[in-house]
Amino acid sequence: MMNKTYEKGIYIHIPFCVHKCIYCDFLSAPAGDAVKYAYTRALINEIRNTADGQVKDKITSIFFGGGTPSVLPDGCIADILAAVRDCFDVLDDAEITMECNPGTVNESRLSEYRDAGVNRLSFGLQSADNNELKMLGRIHTFEQFEESFRLARAAGFNNINVDLMSAIPGQTEATLENTFDKVTALQPEHISAYSLILEEGTYLADNIDKFPPVPDEEEDRRMYHITKQILGNAGYERYEISNYSRPGFECRHNLLYWNRGEYYGFGCSAAGFTENVRYSDIRDVKKYIELNGDIGKLHENIEILTKEDAMEEFMFLGLRMMQGVSVSEFQILYGHTIEEVYGSVLNKWQNTGYLIRQNGYIRLTEKGIDVSNVIMADFLLD
Repeated sequence: MMNKTYEKGIYIHIPFCVHKCIYCDFLSAPAGDAVKYAYTRALINEIRNTADGQVKDKITSIFFGGGTPSVLPDGCIADILAAVRDCFDVLDDAEITMECNPGTVNESRLSEYRDAGVNRLSFGLQSADNNELKMLGRIHTFEQFEESFRLARAAGFNNINVDLMSAIPGQTEATLENTFDKVTALQPEHISAYSLILEEGTYLADNIDKFPPVPDEEEDRRMYHITKQILGNAGYERYEISNYSRPGFECRHNLLYWNRGEYYGFGCSAAGFTENVRYSDIRDVKKYIELNGDIGKLHENIEILTKEDAMEEFMFLGLRMMQGVSVSEFQILYGHTIEEVYGSVLNKWQNTGYLIRQNGYIRLTEKGIDVSNVIMADFLLD
């Protein structure tokens, strides 16, 4: 039995949705209530079996992702969180986030989530333009989002994120600006603003010629800078390449990811990272239910990280944050100075103005953010 407790996070995957969006490559699909209840039981058993015989880890954040967690039947979220509290030491101030789609919540559901301990909601809006929403296969209008947002506020949620997307087929700078104007007027505490990625195997990627043109790379970068300007003027601070918040409302669960903190992954396809091992659960929902929490058979893609793997992750995850990576922390963790390992790469990008070293941190400059994927690839060790 372990005799030391650690602070960790928990990610819980709910692989169900009302309708599969045309751009989505996450594990998600519609299902009936019988399947959802059976999945919930198997999920609870996985949680209990993972914690069995161990000293309770302290949990600082819990994140329900999907899919659409808010499509689970009444009582399921409460039952899952009750099992988590039975098995782990969930801190009183833990951040507990639940993803929701507009139109899948109502007054009673929101009250249930609050009573169960959920204290942060994340609405997947994507756009305030109803034509763009319809094209993307979203199940809601902007007006339905407004109503869901109002209900969430009335239920007592004072920490709400809104997901927004740029580089949508046919999107213009004007429609993007209109989306940000409408959303910031509601004053959510956090906004995640991502560029659409055409993922192989999605309906959109496979049929892209049937849709309006996707903004090109130059237009995409202009949209990124428009996003930063509008959100900055509205009082949001960019703390990660694609995430903005009001002061004190940074997403603690995401910060845990980017700082290489440990977290359990529960549910079909959920990823976890504990004791220097990365893993994910099987992707087959039917098989996941049949295994009923047998953790010896649930985990796949198990990877024990080497020191080199860890150093790579430290750099390309840490550089996503605006504060960058800590020079002193790198040496403490890995026993080498950052210059000993990455001196030539750092010199290359610092001398050309894409990286800057300041106050003990190395971070991307504004023009470095524009080519961040290229820079981060340079930190992969041969």
